[in-house]
Amino acid sequence: MKNIAHVAMLQMRVAESDWETNLAHADELLAQACQQPVDFAVLPECFDIGWGNPQAAALAAPVPGRISETLCAFAKKYGIYLVSGLTEKDGDRVYNSALFISPQGEILWKHRKINVCYDVTNVYSIGDRLGVVETPFGRIGVDICADNFDNNTAIAHTLARMGARMILSPTSWAVSPDHDNKKTPYGSDWTVPYGKLSRLYQMAIVGVSNVGPITMGSRAGWSSIGNSMAYGPDGRPIVILPFGEDAETVFVAEIPLMDSIANGDLTAAELQKRGYHGI
Repeated sequence: MKNIAHVAMLQMRVAESDWETNLAHADELLAQACQQPVDFAVLPECFDIGWGNPQAAALAAPVPGRISETLCAFAKKYGIYLVSGLTEKDGDRVYNSALFISPQGEILWKHRKINVCYDVTNVYSIGDRLGVVETPFGRIGVDICADNFDNNTAIAHTLARMGARMILSPTSWAVSPDHDNKKTPYGSDWTVPYGKLSRLYQMAIVGVSNVGPITMGSRAGWSSIGNSMAYGPDGRPIVILPFGEDAETVFVAEIPLMDSIANGDLTAAELQKRGYHGI
């Protein structure tokens, strides 16, 4: 089992409602990243049309469908595992979803976001599944953005209990128009839970956000600001990418991977040694 993973963090600018432009741009960024060794690549949450898009019901595609088939082609083209957020239509429901795609272009897992933010519950239905994927790097988990909120870490705890050595998390982190990053630096919403979870379970966590203005929906006027981050299995950050509406960045992080702290009901005793006594 491999103990080092090279993860391309694609902190890309997302054009709202323009899935064709976003797919083409993702291909450009993947090509840039894959000029060096890459095992996994992560695209942001709902990168196809933008997070919280009120036009999601009309613009979302099924899985399989036009977006997922193109993403599968990208994974095969570059010979990588690809984790990508997208907006999924399933009958009369829309999900904020993420796909885990193999280097052969096959969808290995689909996660539907569970901790949907209060102001977009009219856009997205609540997710209905959790799972991990067996790879040469061990088991890898996928969740989405607020699924890792500090008040909602049950999802990541479950993935860790399933044996995940790493969680890959498409995100869409944003700030309000009055946010002053000099006075209140962004990031503690994520550094706190990422640090706790990675330390407790010896599990790496990588969250990748988009950048760009939000012009529609419940957070119109806000800005998506990147600040994507990767935490190693020791509870410390490996990298935190730049903050800002224009901070598009491609970075390949070298992530060390460790085995789970314990299996089954032995996990509880090990967690107590680490200062954790349950949710």
